[in-house]
Amino acid sequence: WFDPVAEEILGAQEDIELVRLRYADPEAANWSALERACGYQVSSRTELVEPWFGTANLLSRCPFMLALSSAGAGFDVIDVDACTAAGVIVCHQSGTNSEPVAEHAIGLMLSLTKHVRLANCALLRGKVADRFVLTGNNIKGKTAGIVGIGQIGRITAKYCRAFDMQVLACDPYLSAEQIAERGATKVDFATLLAQSDFISVHCPRNRETVGMFGAREFAQMKLSAYFINTARGKIHDETALLDALRGGKIAGAGLDVFDAEPPPPDHPLLQLDNVIATPHIAGATVETMHAMSKAAAEQWIGLLRGRVPPRLANPEAWPRYAERFESIIGFPPDPIDDEGEAAG
Repeated sequence: WFDPVAEEILGAQEDIELVRLRYADPEAANWSALERACGYQVSSRTELVEPWFGTANLLSRCPFMLALSSAGAGFDVIDVDACTAAGVIVCHQSGTNSEPVAEHAIGLMLSLTKHVRLANCALLRGKVADRFVLTGNNIKGKTAGIVGIGQIGRITAKYCRAFDMQVLACDPYLSAEQIAERGATKVDFATLLAQSDFISVHCPRNRETVGMFGAREFAQMKLSAYFINTARGKIHDETALLDALRGGKIAGAGLDVFDAEPPPPDHPLLQLDNVIATPHIAGATVETMHAMSKAAAEQWIGLLRGRVPPRLANPEAWPRYAERFESIIGFPPDPIDDEGEAAG
């Protein structure tokens, strides 16, 4: 858990046994606990180590497992297809950290266009002979391109509009009308690449999005454009991004995510003056970690008492899950409708 409030809430429930697993404990002891568990709260990717990812192998060893829940909004540490095949549902905490991630994306935009890192380093090195070398640009009137305009993307669009920016969005799962309601203009991916001054990534990492930004995509961006990723690593190709930055094909990048987290201090992207990087902390604020942990605990309570969880990733697993739930828990869970929500 990101905040102890989750353990306080769950620990107060008389019908739920909460078992805390620790990486330092013997592996056999952790497996013994998991093998009798009905639910598994999975650590975030940065902290999670093998063999505790939500894989088919883990599920095969846990006959009573009904649900896996991610610590945050992302759930790529869980094999959703394997869970669905096993009749196990997957939950996440999407929406509980939307504001700080959107704020972080805007912060990276501002830091890049105002040359905050360069200016700070110049001061620290005593190399500010000509301060006008560090002259930046306004973001007012610029064009922001948002890739994935879900809960975080929608708030990012709102914040961009506060700076009088034009907002474009590419999201294949939303209509032009839906995207307009979220404060952006729907465009295809090629148009977004060509017209945006800032491209901010807010889509999940999955088979559709891994490698979405490679050499071809960076080559289609403006030479003056900035690339921002606060979503997940591997959505952009790190080598291609490095080449684009070194070759002057784009102006800079703001990164909160990497292929391997945390990245080593000698990572080549970290050596560039036109890169601002943070260690996957966009959604990690005191307020959000409390809210996220509270929401996760409350979701577990409802789930284990038969309710349809509000943040369900694989509603298609519900029929098989319902059968297993009744067999393991002793009563059927609530029915689900076509939208993945509680029926009736």
